[in-house]
This record gives sequence, structure tokens and C-alpha cells, in this order.
Amino acid sequence: MEMINAVGRRKTAVARVYLMKGEGKVTVNGKDYREYFPQQHVQHNVTDPFGVVGVENIYDLKVTVHGGGYKGQAEAVRMGLSRALVKLNEEFRKPLKARKFLTRDSRAVERKKYGRPKARKRFQFSKR
Repeated sequence: MEMINAVGRRKTAVARVYLMKGEGKVTVNGKDYREYFPQQHVQHNVTDPFGVVGVENIYDLKVTVHGGGYKGQAEAVRMGLSRALVKLNEEFRKPLKARKFLTRDSRAVERKKYGRPKARKRFQFSKR
């Protein structure tokens, strides 16, 4: 098996995922994923697709991710990993799609409008 690559996106985060045969090492931007994402709940986001299809400790994962915050980056990695697993084996599509790991969450921050302090917030109204 050669290297399989895929891209995952969330908010402004973009993750390039490279999947290859190995012993289950996950590297994000040159660091171990537990070091890069110290929060436990965010670490689960990264490795969830492996658990859903039942292929833990079979494949190595090398990820380069940029943009966004740590949560958006973790969800981008999750999407990229899910796409790579589907490229590897088409039978993985159904369980991953059922958990919505293959769906791009397109929600992003709304832009600020002129004459307002934020996107929708208004300055205090004064009658007199």
C-alpha cells in the first residue's frame, strides 16, 4: 500500500492528511497528536474515524494543518482522515457517513457590517 492523501476543512482550518501502513502513529505538524491537541475531547475527534471502522493501530497518520483554532483544526483532521479511509476501502463510507464525518460543516463566522460594532449587534438606540 502506498500513501493515500485527502483534505479536510472546517471554518478556516485546512488539514492535509497522509495515510500509510504502520503501527498507529498519529503526527500533526511534526508533533504527536496528544502533544499538539492537549485536550482529551479534542484528541477523540482526531481518532474517532479509526474507531468507527475498527482499524486502530494498523495505519500511520501524518497531518499538516493550518488556520483556525484547535477545535476547527481537529475537526478538519477528522474529515480528512475519514475521506482517506473511504479512498482506502469503499465499505467504510456507510458507517462514517452515518456519523456525519464525511459532511463538510460549512458554518463560518459572519462578516462585520459597516455602521455596527459586530456582524448583527447594534449600537444603543437613543430616542432623545
